[in-house]
Amino acid sequence: MKVTKRQKTWENLDTTKLYSFGDAIDALRPYCSKKFDESLEIAVRLSIDVTKADQNIRGMLSLPNGTGKKVRVAVFTNDKQDEAKKAGADVVGGEDLIERVAAGNIDFDRVIATPDMMPKMSKIARVLGPKGLMPNPKLGTVTNDVASAVAGAKAGQIEYRAEKNGIIHAGLGKMSFATEKLVENANALIEQLKKVKPASAKGQYILGVAVATTQGPGLRVDVK
Repeated sequence: MKVTKRQKTWENLDTTKLYSFGDAIDALRPYCSKKFDESLEIAVRLSIDVTKADQNIRGMLSLPNGTGKKVRVAVFTNDKQDEAKKAGADVVGGEDLIERVAAGNIDFDRVIATPDMMPKMSKIARVLGPKGLMPNPKLGTVTNDVASAVAGAKAGQIEYRAEKNGIIHAGLGKMSFATEKLVENANALIEQLKKVKPASAKGQYILGVAVATTQGPGLRVDVK
């Protein structure tokens, strides 16, 4: 496979050693793009079987320092449209918004809905579901407390979800963040995953952790 010029610059980076979060982030900085602000991504491999209902880990977490990303929030509601707009929602509507989405107009990154809207939203479940946008009571995105849900989404809330191999991918913020801010975000996610460890998960729980920038290599992290 042809090695790109960018990949060749990584040759001086030791991808075999175990780093602390801070050392890994600092080691990646010299290789970041000068053209845009890359994100720091994390991958956590857990010893879980997601085919078992009690081990299918999924939830929301407000990172202490946010993500650095602007999130466009859509709220599906009839009675709380003014509340949603005052809270900062970017797109607000009821049945009219459902029709817009059914027609293929999706201009948002997060969806919140009031409980009364959920039966009506079955019409667009096949549109939102594959994109990971379908509201879910377990994630706090089906709620009557629209203002708090919008505020959380805007403040840097992330969703974590185990994929079929027990791996969780998440964004931790922008590389323009100070290293200590990114470390705080990383530790917050690790601590949250420890809190939601399934009782039926035996043996070593966190099998491996790695961080990488948007276009950069991955570095393994020791979280023990």
